[in-house]
Amino acid sequence: MSGPAPAVEATDAQLAAVPAPKRKSRPRQAETQLGRTRRARRMNRTLAVAFPDAHCELDFTTPLELAVATILSAQCTDERVNLTTPAVFAKYPDARAYAEANRAELEEYIRPTGFFRNKTSALIGLGQALVERFDGELPHTLDELVQLPGIGRKTANVILGNAFGVPGITVDTHFGRLVRRWAWTTEEDPVKVEHAIGELIERKEWTMLSHRVIFHGRRVCHSRKPACGVCLLAKDCPSFGVGPTDPETAAKLVKGPEAEHLLELVGR
Repeated sequence: MSGPAPAVEATDAQLAAVPAPKRKSRPRQAETQLGRTRRARRMNRTLAVAFPDAHCELDFTTPLELAVATILSAQCTDERVNLTTPAVFAKYPDARAYAEANRAELEEYIRPTGFFRNKTSALIGLGQALVERFDGELPHTLDELVQLPGIGRKTANVILGNAFGVPGITVDTHFGRLVRRWAWTTEEDPVKVEHAIGELIERKEWTMLSHRVIFHGRRVCHSRKPACGVCLLAKDCPSFGVGPTDPETAAKLVKGPEAEHLLELVGR
């Protein structure tokens, strides 16, 4: 599996010495672009402390495997994809194998991930395009990647950032929801969100920022009931109070293998 990009240095005494503030939700004054940029970068540094090992949670060893896994992850959990892909990768080791795949057989391999007919068409089409146009290898640029079957801008950024080390912002459901909740942007369109956040955060940080925000969305800042009372970002979050602010109640909402670490950081 490809390792994560290096995390930024966490300064300010690891940002962990100060527990999540107990404050009431209150409206913020109008924020300047400079103020928003400083706040966004400060929140990114805090996320680096919260999730020092943030990474792509899809298992892969090659760029093609990552492309396949990302296509399969549409409307499916990463956990389910990771249970499905070992057999897929063994059966279809390269682009030509997908290009020449028996449709019915490939459908059965990927059926557990859902929408398997559409995904089968995308994988076969991807294999054929790679063989015909790129000598079976995945290209390294956004413009070329988005022209391939099954690969949109989000998938292309996942591939670029995690397989080729090219910084990219991955705007999935979690990322879009959180950056709007944090008032980093009001945009709804993923491409506009990507551009807006790219103006706030240094380019070298884009890939790791994506991982950290997604980790935070899955573990702490849930859609319906975020764990506000134990969130390290509380002092910088304009939506503090959307979820329970009582630390004991909020602590029960924190999920994932980092739960103990996250709660320790806020003194729980």
